Amino acid sequence: MNNVIRKISIGSDYKNDAMHYSLGQEVYGGHNINSILFDELDNSYNIYIKKNNEVMPWKKFNSNMAISVEYDLKY
Repeated sequence: MNNVIRKISIGSDYKNDAMHYSLGQEVYGGHNINSILFDELDNSYNIYIKKNNEVMPWKKFNSNMAISVEYDLKY
């Protein structure tokens, strides 16, 4: 199944203490979140950022953490 992840939240308390990352969100000094991908090889979620047409890995979260995923729903 090839679903586009639109938003990922890291932390057990979704409303109060979780960190939320969404596609297009500005982060890290003018970069924008370009993609959020799940890596089946090591069961991790990876966030890639983009600035000036350069895409680079930014954050990686393993599946042992409390993670909430929101997919981009297009019908």
